[in-house]
Amino acid sequence: MDHEPVTGLDAQLIVRRAGGFQLDVRLTVAAGEVVALLGPNGAGKSTALRALAGLLPLSDGHITLDGRILDRPGDGVLVPPERRPIGVVFQDYLLFPHLSAVDNVAFGPRHHGQRTAEARATAAAWLDRVGLAAYARSKPRQLSGGQAQRVALARALAVEPSLLLLDEPLAALDARTRLETRAQLHRHLGDHPGATLLVTHDPLDALVLADRLIIVEDGVVVQEGDAAAITARPRTDYVAQLVGLNLYRGHADGHSITVAGGFTLTAADTVRGDAFVAFPPSALALYPNQPDGSPRNTWPATITGVQQHGDYLRIQLSGPIEAAADITPAAAVRLQLSPGQPVWAAVKATETRAYPA
Repeated sequence: MDHEPVTGLDAQLIVRRAGGFQLDVRLTVAAGEVVALLGPNGAGKSTALRALAGLLPLSDGHITLDGRILDRPGDGVLVPPERRPIGVVFQDYLLFPHLSAVDNVAFGPRHHGQRTAEARATAAAWLDRVGLAAYARSKPRQLSGGQAQRVALARALAVEPSLLLLDEPLAALDARTRLETRAQLHRHLGDHPGATLLVTHDPLDALVLADRLIIVEDGVVVQEGDAAAITARPRTDYVAQLVGLNLYRGHADGHSITVAGGFTLTAADTVRGDAFVAFPPSALALYPNQPDGSPRNTWPATITGVQQHGDYLRIQLSGPIEAAADITPAAAVRLQLSPGQPVWAAVKATETRAYPA
């Protein structure tokens, strides 16, 4: 799907690096929209963020923000970082250790021409908005991780950026602080009138904070859409793991999909040609013996791993296809499951989704 915002970010990021890695990513983010850039380590997320911030020049392509060209190598245009209307919250926040919270936030407005008193008033107002008015005189070392994150956010927003870049903004926080800060961040992003790009590897951060997801692997976009579209129809193993589905690619002939190795799965959907077939681990049932009157999809498997997964146990299976099953601890005890044990796996056709590749 092409998005052509009237205001916001329109970019074709092409970066060629020594060693052969190449980034070639199309990005559009409308004003007021929050887009998450997701991908595994080494996918190119940080390269994209550095290019947008002006810390890494493009090899080709362009970056246009609210109609203004910031980087277009073909025309010799390259606006330096300090002249881009962009705010950045880095993973480690990078607050100035010798400055108080209010002076950290005031740094941007002062750099943009405000007098010291005016800049400090702007900063104080932003600290109040993020709930840290009482910490205005505190140095970064006196702040908790969540407080430091909010100071960094206030510093980025105080210059009223057309584009806000967030680089793994919650990664440095512990689980409890992360939950609270994520909710606060969601509220502040909702109030930001500019475009926001969130770079993360955490699917929960992306699902909670973003309006749209862009998945990058090996320097290219492999899938894009809202959370519902991506979770319903993952198109790579990484995306399937991200949304918690067993995913296979094969050839469909109606309700039957033959996957690698010649194993055939039956789905409720009718598809012909190259297709994906997917089902959640919770849909996979395990039996000590081949079940009678069995569902359409049954196969012998061997347990290769057992891990705690929330309130369930995730059972990793090898066999004609590799799969994961989520079962209750009580069921695991009843079945006496352990690595190396043979079992039968079954999934109903009605629980199995098929869609064109």
